[in-house]
Amino acid sequence: MTRTALAAGRRHSVGVRADGSVVTAGIPQAPECRVGAWHDIVAVAAGNVHTATNTGRSHTVGLHADGTVVAVGWNGDGQCDVAGWTGVVGIAAGWRRTLAVLADGSVRAAGRTREGACDVEAWSEIVAASAGDWHSVGVRADGTATAAGNNRRGQCEVGGWRGLRSASAGYLHSVALTEDGRVLATGAVSAGTKEVSEWRDVVAVSAGSYHTVAVDTRGRVFAAGDNSRGQCDVASWREVVAVAAGSTHTLGLRADGAVLAVGDNEDGQCETTLWHL
Repeated sequence: MTRTALAAGRRHSVGVRADGSVVTAGIPQAPECRVGAWHDIVAVAAGNVHTATNTGRSHTVGLHADGTVVAVGWNGDGQCDVAGWTGVVGIAAGWRRTLAVLADGSVRAAGRTREGACDVEAWSEIVAASAGDWHSVGVRADGTATAAGNNRRGQCEVGGWRGLRSASAGYLHSVALTEDGRVLATGAVSAGTKEVSEWRDVVAVSAGSYHTVAVDTRGRVFAAGDNSRGQCDVASWREVVAVAAGSTHTLGLRADGAVLAVGDNEDGQCETTLWHL
């Protein structure tokens, strides 16, 4: 089962405490932040979408230790209709969409079908999945990748990737982490897809809407792409073990359980100072 302690969305952030409870930062009364009753959660996902005048509503997904799934927030396309899912080992949330990786390697999807990002029924032997704005990416047990959905910037051109550990889908780009700690990328160059090829000894990578963030074996954090809201100002971070990139903000989980945040804080999504995960 994939454990994910941090998630960053368009206007909110989500974290899982050691006791399985969940905390959020953002607009307190927003539906996607109503997770107070959740318990026994081992992973979270936040629906993310690029910042625009017609975006903002989101949803939050949680994976229980028993393999069932819960979701709250915007459900305009049925992206929160996950109550019947069982045998889930990994979750992902994108714009108007939720994905679940099952123990048998198949993938389920709920939500918007227009761009084809929910066309994952034929996927098999999947060990990890990620949901971007308009596309989805899956990593197979043999280290190869597959993708579905909008491909207007080549963000779905992942067929040649090999030796993968994980992948992450953004707005118009996709990134993947190889077993030897390198980062592969495809799609919009403005999201840092050229710069990430120079990163080494990486243990985790996350694609935001317009930027890409990674952490290495020494706990240092790297970022490339759009920095208009300071979302890439992570060079001073140390002892980080996990990262999450949202639309225009970035989260980092330190080894001591503290959560760092930089970038857009217009809706309080970076108010994580009191968190301890």
